[in-house]
Amino acid sequence: MKYVILIGDGMADYPLPERGNRTALQIASTPNLDFIATGGRCGLVRTIPEGMHAGSDIATLSILGYDPAKYHTGRGPLEAMAMRMPLNEGDIAFRCNLITENEGIIEDFSGGHITTAEAKALIAALNEEFSDKFVEQGWELTFYAGVSYRNILVIKSRSNDLKFREGKEIGGAPPHDIVGEPIEEYLPKEDILRDVMLASKEVLDAHEVNRKRQARNEKKANMVWLWSGGRKPVMPSFSELYGVQGSVISGVDLIKGIGRCVGLDAIDVPGATGYFDTNYKGKADYALRSLAGNDFVLVHVEAPDEAGHLRDIDLKVKAIEDFDALVVGTVLKGLEAEFADAEEGYRILVMPDHYTPVSVGTHTKEPVPFAIYNSRARSEQKRVGGFDEQFARKSTVGVLDARAQELMRLFFIYQ
Repeated sequence: MKYVILIGDGMADYPLPERGNRTALQIASTPNLDFIATGGRCGLVRTIPEGMHAGSDIATLSILGYDPAKYHTGRGPLEAMAMRMPLNEGDIAFRCNLITENEGIIEDFSGGHITTAEAKALIAALNEEFSDKFVEQGWELTFYAGVSYRNILVIKSRSNDLKFREGKEIGGAPPHDIVGEPIEEYLPKEDILRDVMLASKEVLDAHEVNRKRQARNEKKANMVWLWSGGRKPVMPSFSELYGVQGSVISGVDLIKGIGRCVGLDAIDVPGATGYFDTNYKGKADYALRSLAGNDFVLVHVEAPDEAGHLRDIDLKVKAIEDFDALVVGTVLKGLEAEFADAEEGYRILVMPDHYTPVSVGTHTKEPVPFAIYNSRARSEQKRVGGFDEQFARKSTVGVLDARAQELMRLFFIYQ
């Protein structure tokens, strides 16, 4: 049996009065999603546990059957894993944004959308300055350049006295949530983190990269912001839990990192950006190719979520339609051609990870719709409806708890 999970990030939405009380999924033309929903099993699944933030890190762990309350240690270590950074026992990895600080205020969480080349030069300067700066205090710091403003800091303790809150994310508030706010009010509690963040401005503000940016009337990337830090999570492998090996495909490092943490191969697809210009069909083609040697693949598409954050319903509908036609449609066609007549057949699960309503512009925590199609249990009689929130609510499956492996158990045992 071949197993495929297709996630349209943030596809779920609220009914819009100005669009006839329809959601983005109901407005969009999605014949392939509808085929899966009307010919398979539908329902709702809770991907965000009570008391946890509605993020793709939490939701994806839940979807795969890993309780985030037990295994989520922060976004930093997940993204470090995606970037294939060496994380040893005791190392703590942080998200390290290059931000714009102006008179004590966070002016821009992205350092004016600094280029990757510029960011690399700034990261190199930080490593040169901080390589020995905190050694006497028992700390070893290494900065790793990522893409644009999104970078990683790994802290090692030479004294093995980290005194960080075990099991909790470490660092400051998410910088994108506090633009326009005073830095001092949101700095982390840990002295080493505060010292690094405040000292970074001395290194970066007068750097040649920022002098040139200022001359071009661009915002400086003149400080680092450390957040969502944690140790590498230790989890049972996906193959241990479900008896299959496979891969993940995404343009988002966070999803790749989760895949690598559970022993799945993170496949890099040319042109997979995590934005509206992502290589939709390339993701589908690589997914089908990966099934030649494995039995499982997860494909994640970020675009609907981006449109939800922009509060643009037309853009979200377009992203959902592209996901349906170029990802779901391509994968379905390939599965039918290669595996439908094989003895084992295939199963395909489609779903969002969480809601990103255009009326709100951020993630929310409601249970999301899902649909599972089993080629070995196909029926000529299709139910009337399509893949959307309302159709899923009518299902007899009820509301599943993803982190308790209820969704994965249904996916892998569905007859």
